[in-house]
Amino acid sequence: MKYRRMKDAPKTLIAGLAATILVLGLALTILAIGLGSSSKERESLRFRVNALDGSKDKCVRCHRDVTPGIIEQYGHSSMALAGVTCRDCHETAPDYPGAIAHEGSHILSEPSSARCARCHAQETAQFNQSRHGLPAYVAYAGTKKLSPELLATYENIPEGGYRPEKMRSALFAKEGEEVARFACRSCHDVGRPAPDGSVGNCSKCHLRHEFSLEQARKPETCNACHIGPDHPQWEIYQESYHGIAYMTGGHRWHWEVEPGRLGVKDFPAPTCAICHMSGFGASGTSHDVGDRLAWYLFAPISERRPSWQDNRARMQNVCRECHNERFVNDFYAGADAATERINAWVREGNAVVEPLQEGGLLTAEPFDEPIDFVLFELWHHWGRTAKFGVWMQGPDYTQWHGAYEMLSELAELRQMAKEKLAERDRKRAETKKDGSS
Repeated sequence: MKYRRMKDAPKTLIAGLAATILVLGLALTILAIGLGSSSKERESLRFRVNALDGSKDKCVRCHRDVTPGIIEQYGHSSMALAGVTCRDCHETAPDYPGAIAHEGSHILSEPSSARCARCHAQETAQFNQSRHGLPAYVAYAGTKKLSPELLATYENIPEGGYRPEKMRSALFAKEGEEVARFACRSCHDVGRPAPDGSVGNCSKCHLRHEFSLEQARKPETCNACHIGPDHPQWEIYQESYHGIAYMTGGHRWHWEVEPGRLGVKDFPAPTCAICHMSGFGASGTSHDVGDRLAWYLFAPISERRPSWQDNRARMQNVCRECHNERFVNDFYAGADAATERINAWVREGNAVVEPLQEGGLLTAEPFDEPIDFVLFELWHHWGRTAKFGVWMQGPDYTQWHGAYEMLSELAELRQMAKEKLAERDRKRAETKKDGSS
């Protein structure tokens, strides 16, 4: 008997070891599903679950037939998984501004930021202090239609206090509503006031109805507006080392990490959101896209922002997650100097045109002769591009789409001014000759 127990011991040991390995394997599998070695496992699990499957909700049942794509998108959203219903965002009182009758109830076809603020108060408040808020809208529409309360809000925003234009954009007015609704408004309505007095269109960045963190964080979302000759951030990002890292390795990054918990293991290189909005390193999450900027780079002649030292410190917190102190300081010193140099070229262009304006050689009407367009493009297209290229590390845009074009426009401005002055002198001489004969 003793011999049999000893003989069977190895079998028992092996069986026990096998069972232990099996249990550990199952535990590790469950842990991997629950926690994930990255957010990709959690994300793939989320997309296998549709929170609206089997829903008896009246809105869901109807829209499964009417707009099935919306139901499919929202079913996979984090809000649906959290139990947020269609009514929570859309349904409202009959007398709510902008409400429309719908199937025995009243809804907002496009919920305003006031609705979002009920759950996302901090994000909404930060957004309202940003350039994406009222300054974006005022840039094309002016302040004429703003209520006294919204006008006061606008003027208390850094961009509003710095560039308090009261008139509509001259180009917007010249092109007309037929074109502008597909042009200026498409982007600048991110800061449009809603009928209820709230500001902004959150779905410009957080596309309905999935409200995906990955989608909002990816630079392609920003490229919807930040593209083209006057603000080519997307193109510049593509040619920068940061953009190259994203385009060659971004498919391995962890796009669904909870806000405020992002690190270099999740994002080995920055995106637009990492630099300007995400909680990263020692800098917290913000929906104020100017919160980390030291300059008003969009302006004809850039000046420092009111709290530029604090803003710079927040941006440099992000930089230091990958770069050492010396690199960061050298880069900022060089970029500051380049910004001042570009400012000087814009001032030079203004100095060329000023005598023409003072001498009545230009009309008061904007964009009615070639020199108006050349001066505008000097700062609005090429000056901005050169500055953005400097700060985002895009050498081709700093040089050939920026500095070179500015020097070319300056030469053209000088020639135009010379011709106008010569024409004025010729007419004066003819008048004098006619008067003396």
